[in-house]
Amino acid sequence: MKSLYIAEKPSVAREFAKALGMKGAATAGARDGYLENEDTIVTWCVGHLITMSYPEVYDPALKKWSFDTIPFIPEEYKYEIIDASSKQFQIVSKLLNREDVGRIYVCTDSGREGEYIYRLVEQMAGVDKSKKDRRRVWIDSQTEEEIMRGIREAKELSAYDNLSDAAYLRAQEDYLMGINFSRALSLKYSYTVRNYLGMDRCVIAVGRVMTCVLGMIVKREREIRQFVPTPFYRVLASTEGFEAEWKTTKDSAYLDSPLLYKENGFKKEESAKQLITELSADAPIELIVQKVEKKTEKKAPPMLYNLAELQNDCSRLFKISPTDTLNTVQTLYERKLVTYPRTDARVLSTAVAKEIGKNIGGLQKYEPLAQYAQYIMQQGGYKGVAKSKYVNDKQITDHYAIIPTGQGLGNLNGLNDIQRKVYDIIARRFLSIFFPAAEYEKVSLVLSRQIHTVVGEKENGTESFFANFKRLKNPGYLTIAGLPSDKKQEEQKLTDEELAKFASLKKGDAIPVQTFNIKEGETSPPKRYSSGTLILAMENAGQLIEDEELRSQIKGSGIGTSATRDSIITKLVTNKYIALNKKTQIVTPTFLGEIIYDVCLNSIQSLLWAEMTASWEKGLSGVAEGTISKDEYTAKMNKFVCDNTNAVKQIRNQNQITRLFDRTKPFYEKAGAKKAAKKS
Repeated sequence: MKSLYIAEKPSVAREFAKALGMKGAATAGARDGYLENEDTIVTWCVGHLITMSYPEVYDPALKKWSFDTIPFIPEEYKYEIIDASSKQFQIVSKLLNREDVGRIYVCTDSGREGEYIYRLVEQMAGVDKSKKDRRRVWIDSQTEEEIMRGIREAKELSAYDNLSDAAYLRAQEDYLMGINFSRALSLKYSYTVRNYLGMDRCVIAVGRVMTCVLGMIVKREREIRQFVPTPFYRVLASTEGFEAEWKTTKDSAYLDSPLLYKENGFKKEESAKQLITELSADAPIELIVQKVEKKTEKKAPPMLYNLAELQNDCSRLFKISPTDTLNTVQTLYERKLVTYPRTDARVLSTAVAKEIGKNIGGLQKYEPLAQYAQYIMQQGGYKGVAKSKYVNDKQITDHYAIIPTGQGLGNLNGLNDIQRKVYDIIARRFLSIFFPAAEYEKVSLVLSRQIHTVVGEKENGTESFFANFKRLKNPGYLTIAGLPSDKKQEEQKLTDEELAKFASLKKGDAIPVQTFNIKEGETSPPKRYSSGTLILAMENAGQLIEDEELRSQIKGSGIGTSATRDSIITKLVTNKYIALNKKTQIVTPTFLGEIIYDVCLNSIQSLLWAEMTASWEKGLSGVAEGTISKDEYTAKMNKFVCDNTNAVKQIRNQNQITRLFDRTKPFYEKAGAKKAAKKS
């Protein structure tokens, strides 16, 4: 009997064929859809071969959009072969059902979507499960060593039945919400929106994840518009060599004064000037040292990359979109350079930690970082990594963090500039964890001066000034990760001479003040999302939820998954609901996007809630883990779709909703006028 290996795409099939020692592996695909020898067959899908059927396949009457035919909830879902992939499906189907195939190795991507791709093929091919030994290959990279390990340790496919249920339910949920809610909202509001915007046609497309993300972007834009900057005035003391900032303390005459803006500034410049007058009243003008604190501060290397963190850094550093980042790291994965990219974990597994020397050792041949890899191998510190915070089996679901395999370095020559840069930051982040923490020497000064005044009910006070200094003592991991820029450094830079000078200061020492200055500041509005920070916000959806109990309930659940978040952003751009600036990667809503937001806000409001979307994702995780049954989830899902679809049918607000559109319209008219002025 033969073993059949079924991969997700031809390139992966080639790697399996090579690992299995099959002749012709390098040119897999030259034959008609598979490779075969005396005991092994390797074939592949081409991504998805099967899709869910449109409603009209269930009933021709469902082709016409009508309130009479929704909510539409199939009793049994129908699927069909994708036309463009039908040839490969027929090949795979025949191979799956061949009598001489006794064992099937499922080698699609190790995740929910990969599971779904294979299960649909098996379902449509009508495989007799009683006659086949079905095994699941679960791997973290495409190196030959990892492929062979995955084959050796392959579990029975039934061990992944819960994951399969979650995959089917995710697709059904998106199908039901997309069809029912898009039809309901289009039937109710598209005429109004179309007329308002002067469009030829308008379909209001909504979805479980997509609409929630749109909500995040629109809410942020409206927060920025409504923001009113508040000026504030800080008081600084300039001495020989440094500046110190005034802040209120329990002994200050200004403690709890209504004149204050927070503890380190005033609402009005006149108040700051008054304080300076009081501070300058008596000679000599000097500050008395109250406290000198010297300490060494350690900064540990950051956690390893998961996909969201990598997408954020690539957006920030290289100005590429999350989709471009995923495509880039997928290429690196397929060329054996890095481990599986679609992961939420930022740690390694215990099993991987035991063999991590192989990954580091391989990087000795990667010229830009060879010296660092050699140093780590010589020091041998990597042997204790299993006891560090960078290894935690409990924080891993499907896959561990993205790290270099230490192999496939010959493929670097064929990479483009961005691919090489992404590989480099992954490798640097990885090697960083084997270096010591960066060490800073910090000195903090607290200085004071008596004033004689009356503020409210308080007479006189001791006013305090604070100064902080920082010096990098030992760069540690920053040697490889790169020194941080000083642009955002709050502390004043400290030289060796200044360190010695401050070390000699004692409580009671007097420091002459050259001048007191006022520094004006202004509160800043929230920042717009970049494509990278949006991905992180989707990953950490719980932070968007004000209710503490709800936030704790969905801890660890995000909006969408690492495999789908980039495509959600792409879909919103394609639908013209948001705009993504390619140069800056800044994300903003369009006028149409804000209109869709207002429509949802006044119909199916929960589609905009992060807690709703994240709770559905948490439910799917529960199904995959076996803590929530498929039937329980299905019942909840069907009820949600029916209740909200029927609620939209009863709404009678479509004629009034344009008032909301009118509120937003001026912002886009101004933007349009600016663009026109630039062109002219």
